[in-house]
Amino acid sequence: MCGIVGAVAQRDVADILVEGLRRLEYRGYDSAGVAIVDQNNHLNRIRRLGKVNILADAVNESGPIGGTGIAHTRWATHGEPSETNAHPHMSGENIVLVHNGIIENHEELREVLQQRNYEFRSETDTEVIAHLVDWELRQSDSLLEAVQKAAKQLTGAYGTVVMDRRDPERLVVARSGSPIVIGLGVGENFLASDQLALLSVTRRFIYLEEGDVAEITRRKVIIKDHRGNIVERTATDSTIEHDAGDKGGYRHFMQKEIFEQPIALRNTLEGRISQERVIVDSIGTGAADILSRVEHVQIIACGTSYNAGMTARYWFESIAKISCDVEIASEFRYRDFVTRPNSLLITLSQSGETADTLAALRLAKEKGYMAAMTICNVAGSSLVRESDLAFMTRAGTEIGVASTKAFTTQLAALLILVTALGKQKKTVNQATESKIVKALHELPTNIENALSFDSKIDELAQEFADKHHALFLGRGEYFPIALEASLKLKEISYIHAEAYAAGELKHGPLALIDADMPVVVIAPANDLLEKLKSNIEEVKARGGLLYVFADKQAGLEATDTMKIIAMPGVSEITAPIYYTVPMQLLSYHAALIKGTDVDQPRNLAKAVTVE
Repeated sequence: MCGIVGAVAQRDVADILVEGLRRLEYRGYDSAGVAIVDQNNHLNRIRRLGKVNILADAVNESGPIGGTGIAHTRWATHGEPSETNAHPHMSGENIVLVHNGIIENHEELREVLQQRNYEFRSETDTEVIAHLVDWELRQSDSLLEAVQKAAKQLTGAYGTVVMDRRDPERLVVARSGSPIVIGLGVGENFLASDQLALLSVTRRFIYLEEGDVAEITRRKVIIKDHRGNIVERTATDSTIEHDAGDKGGYRHFMQKEIFEQPIALRNTLEGRISQERVIVDSIGTGAADILSRVEHVQIIACGTSYNAGMTARYWFESIAKISCDVEIASEFRYRDFVTRPNSLLITLSQSGETADTLAALRLAKEKGYMAAMTICNVAGSSLVRESDLAFMTRAGTEIGVASTKAFTTQLAALLILVTALGKQKKTVNQATESKIVKALHELPTNIENALSFDSKIDELAQEFADKHHALFLGRGEYFPIALEASLKLKEISYIHAEAYAAGELKHGPLALIDADMPVVVIAPANDLLEKLKSNIEEVKARGGLLYVFADKQAGLEATDTMKIIAMPGVSEITAPIYYTVPMQLLSYHAALIKGTDVDQPRNLAKAVTVE
């Protein structure tokens, strides 16, 4: 589920493979390995528990020589972190492969293969694929054909690369629900789970589509679709900059990170969902058992992560039908709380080192919570190490203090978790699961669409230049999105902003309304739209200046005091994530106009590691 790199070249590829793994470290992992075969059919496989630099030291010491190889970083799902369970895996002395994803029918396949006298050396689902390819190769004319036959027997999400020691001139790759990209060189070709791994050797890429199987040699790439037909896939040139410390043409890191959200979300989803299902095992070892026993969820977080938890509360209760409480970590840790039976504690943090959240986790573990889970962006962080389950968001390095892609990837991870919990509790049926997964698949493209409003929002932000206060309104799960929007504006523009559930206007905030108070409203076309329209009228009647981000189907019309930013309709399930993006852009452009330090706003730090 983590990182794959492969190469077929005339030069030695060990350094290319290891460097590729380094570039994928942001995805989180617990072990790493490489396998390289030379022209004399000699195979050198090296695996190590821990960081890529440990593997790199072993590779330097061993000095493997060869132009064909594969490499992998693993985050344990089936089987504990160990060298034995690390990739690459082998069948006998010849077939070697790496794999991202989860093979859901691995137990049934394992039984069949054991009856065929295959010996299993690891606890992983991956080893099943290796033996299956070996079996099919005995009855096939090529490795490509064998992988095609094996792929048809697999259920789940996978991106896998296979190498045969006896044929060191080619690699075969299969993709289903777990992205694989082919990097094109001159007299050499490469592949990886993320183009970032290959930017040091190529800028030209082919993206495999669902169900594709491909054979890669130094001079040729043959791709077959899920029907077995040879197809052409368009090659594209990448303009992405790998270096997280480089703005890559953007004015600020925050702007860069806002625009990185589509790829960050794709990384979050990779291997966690198939075409129509959420893969429960991808959440972590033992997740299915833990989730089946959950009767209550307690979320603990700070700042932006708290707003993500507030949004997820609506999902836990409306989708999974499980009660959920959300609390600020600095309050939770000093409160004499009561632990509910069979309660799952969820901590949310970008850094995994947030002091209050970490202290709250340690306290909660003493108070009898059934299990603790963290949703986090930094592998190896304290929250990850000290939790029973760790669900990595894979957002990549986030340098801007004001969190953007960490927030949207947390929301995507939470929605996957909610669906998995509902599946285990049998409160989410197959039709609902399929609907949610479809919405998740569409989400990265939807976010790309939302980013296209950048110039329009830039113009809108001009009207915030001389303002000192702003009000954000939302209803239901959009109330926490309004909270996040107000937090972003105050963080980087220093404009005082507040957020309210729109129904609370009559209970105080209406006293603030005048022509100098911009009121930003999030207005999707949902069941609460008519109620929200009434709240909008309350603001208009008091001379308020309204900026409404509305679904095109909402039926709202602009007036002299109300500007409408008409947004395309998206799935109601993921719409809260979608509407987050224009709020981020509004805050960013307002801060530019105010001339503040966007990436490092005053008095704030990226990781709050002190109380």
